[in-house]
Amino acid sequence: MSRIPALAAAFAPHAELAGELLPHAFAAEDGSHDASHLIRVWKNALRIQAEEGGDIRQLAAAVLLHDCVSVEKNSPLRAEASRLAAEKASAVLGDLGWSPADISSVAHAILTHSFSANLAPETLEAGILQDADRLDAIGMVGAARCFYIAGRMGSGLYDPLDPLAEERPLDDKAFAIDHFETKLFRLSGGFQTGAGRRLALEREARLRSVLAMMLDEI
Repeated sequence: MSRIPALAAAFAPHAELAGELLPHAFAAEDGSHDASHLIRVWKNALRIQAEEGGDIRQLAAAVLLHDCVSVEKNSPLRAEASRLAAEKASAVLGDLGWSPADISSVAHAILTHSFSANLAPETLEAGILQDADRLDAIGMVGAARCFYIAGRMGSGLYDPLDPLAEERPLDDKAFAIDHFETKLFRLSGGFQTGAGRRLALEREARLRSVLAMMLDEI
């Protein structure tokens, strides 16, 4: 926790709030959902908010706490992670004296950000958080996170006999690059904001380039 003041500075103009919330932001060691992920999502959220508007203080809290409960990708409880995080975030913000209305807005954003939960955002802040988080799942960083998670789960990189699953069912639990098709390439079509959609198309093009370069080498 000694790095918290330095990490909190990355969440300007809400570094003070970040200093209060970062101790509650992580539930497990996971390099795909760590401080660097939160900082990237915050940068994405700032870019979108600059064009779309929205309450930046609520966004900061939602970004900082959106992964505060960790459920592994292969857990049967995965779809519950965002609900559990929203409940924990509500308690944390309540202890800090936030108003019920602000807590409710942050909790809704956290609840609906998750792909696994499959819930539609109903506020601008919730849409921005969902977009900002999903931007980190595509592009170059998205590819890196995909391979990192595959390694943690014990998956292979690809099927050596049929890398693109032309004659077999896609299986992203067994092969990392199958996840590109089962999920990552599908994300850009579901972005909530105009700014998010524009950024998503740019990053999806990068992700497709990563896959093309990998296929060229195998």
